[in-house]
Amino acid sequence: MAVDLSRIKLLLLDVDGVMTDGRIIFDSDGGETKAFDVKDGHGIKLLQRAGIRVGIITGRQSTIVVRRAAELGIELVYQGAKDKRLPFNEILQKLALAPEEVAYIGDDIVDLPVMRQVGFAVTVADAADDVKPFADMVTERPGGKGAVREVCDFILKETGRWPTVTHHYFEG
Repeated sequence: MAVDLSRIKLLLLDVDGVMTDGRIIFDSDGGETKAFDVKDGHGIKLLQRAGIRVGIITGRQSTIVVRRAAELGIELVYQGAKDKRLPFNEILQKLALAPEEVAYIGDDIVDLPVMRQVGFAVTVADAADDVKPFADMVTERPGGKGAVREVCDFILKETGRWPTVTHHYFEG
């Protein structure tokens, strides 16, 4: 991999199939349920402590996503994005970032237009097969089951930031 992870200032995430296992469960009242992995959430918090921002771009609209983002301190939340390039370009402009300064985790072909532009493109182990050739990294873990944490830890370790954000867990 010839990616310069030290340039990454922002991690963007898809939701369904990345932050979740891709299943959407509807109850009899029309409510929606999604399951998020707490380890992924901790990985996001570690990344934020290292000064790397995190954002969400998803094609669906869900109040659950707003709630999870708020819990994790994620302010960049773009839902209902049928063409993910639009919010991606808005984010670049808003934060004055170059595409090379962004990492993106996606799992399906709708993510490819953004994955093909970023500095570090990642897909999950159970992603659509057509996506994997476009990824700089394919996680060992599937979406919704620690894939996001795997990427967060990888970025922190590869850039030498892991000891700084985790030292208080390992001491005394």
